[in-house]
Amino acid sequence: MKITLFETMSADAAWRTFSFLKIGTDSGIVGWAEYSDTESFGSARLTQVLEGLKSVIMGRDPRPTELLVSTLHTFTRHAARGGLIQQAIGAIENALLDIKAKDLGLPVYALLGGPLRDRIPVYWSHAGTYRVHSAAALGVPPLRNYDDLAQHGADIRRLGFKALKTNIFLQSDGRLASFAPGLGLTPGWPELNCEPETIRAVIDTLGAFRAGAGPDAQLMIDLNFYFRTEGFLRLARAVEPYQLAWLELDANDPSALSLVRKNAPCAIASLETLSHRRDFRPYFEANAVDVAIIDLLWSGVGEAIKIAAMADAYDINIAPHNYYGHLATAMTAHFCATIPNFRIMEVDIDSAPWRDEFVTELPLIENGELVLSDRPGWGLDINEAAVRARPPRR
Repeated sequence: MKITLFETMSADAAWRTFSFLKIGTDSGIVGWAEYSDTESFGSARLTQVLEGLKSVIMGRDPRPTELLVSTLHTFTRHAARGGLIQQAIGAIENALLDIKAKDLGLPVYALLGGPLRDRIPVYWSHAGTYRVHSAAALGVPPLRNYDDLAQHGADIRRLGFKALKTNIFLQSDGRLASFAPGLGLTPGWPELNCEPETIRAVIDTLGAFRAGAGPDAQLMIDLNFYFRTEGFLRLARAVEPYQLAWLELDANDPSALSLVRKNAPCAIASLETLSHRRDFRPYFEANAVDVAIIDLLWSGVGEAIKIAAMADAYDINIAPHNYYGHLATAMTAHFCATIPNFRIMEVDIDSAPWRDEFVTELPLIENGELVLSDRPGWGLDINEAAVRARPPRR
């Protein structure tokens, strides 16, 4: 079997873009991977990097995935490790695994040692976030105040979800607005100070979701890179009454993150922006996290398995970063099914109303759990006609 086709394609997904890699073979088997080529999360121009690596694998046998990944790393050794290079290699590896599993007539998880679980607990990610800033694109009423957040939390609970993660919302002039200074999207950067009104917003946001979702719901809030260590410490103390499943934040210094963890009244989750085991290691050695977040699209499944195994040696649980489309959700589920130190899986339920058109099968979620597919490969393919019918709006 030889690789004969390497093609990228992207589609409009309302306020974002979904991107897919297609690798074809002379046997007729096609492998798919979703990847993240988006300005909003620092991965713009990833498609160009992928196209630059095309020549390295064309004409090769797609099945020895470790060999091909090693070859790609060797070819890019003089570039900066990680970043777009690792994301491109990860996307290629993920598509190759789809080919290899389909060739054997097996799900990808069978190549990873087989499933430890066939139902994957998931949480509703970005609870309220998209309904605050993109309600019209979703086709739902906007959330205008904290009472609306509480009602949204109650609706999520009624749909069978036992866990949700939200972001920070400020309320002024009768409306809610997202707060994201660490991404340069709202005032507050580059200082990244934690002001009293921000602490109040976090308290009001969590109070609304706790009231709506109930006392048994697992609540998380993502602070991203929005503050410095002093601000994270203040917020960690402020969230104690809400009994969070975890407080999620990002820091570039392992010792700073470790300081927050030692003083926080709840678990600390982090590291979603890292992509290679060498990047995770200093955080593990510093005992900086309770939950390590791995992005399958960035790392590639093979690298993610290695990171999870390393985390297991430090008694650290894994919760994947997954705020993409249905193919990414299916890919992530295969990973979650096979690692022993699994915590819970992220899923974006709110998305572009036409997202379902992009895939041949829909992931099945029942009572807050994703039911693992037994179909070959990732368990679904991309509907190319639907993707091409919605060109991205940059």
